[in-house]
Amino acid sequence: MEENEVIKSLTALAQSVRLRVFRALVVAGPKGLTPGALVEQLAVPATSLSFHLKELVHAGLVSQEREGRHLIYRAAFDHMTALLGYLTEHCCQGQPCSTTESPTAGTRACSSC
Repeated sequence: MEENEVIKSLTALAQSVRLRVFRALVVAGPKGLTPGALVEQLAVPATSLSFHLKELVHAGLVSQEREGRHLIYRAAFDHMTALLGYLTEHCCQGQPCSTTESPTAGTRACSSC
């Protein structure tokens, strides 16, 4: 993944509605969601949602497919994986890295760092 793609993706996710939309699509998995389902689930106005979906598609984080009369939006899992790979590429100074869950914070952290 090129640095300019990473910047475009992170810029797209650096907005609360777009981040919520992307997370909802990740949770929905490969079946995706229609704009109507996203409007209902996230309580976002349809006109606003359309703008945010366009930005996520432009950043490569979301794909759009027409199924009959409906548009289906899906998280681009391959792009997401590449983005995460880029961000963690040099974690632990190139040594194998495994994550552990922090019992107090409820977060995952690199156990080698």
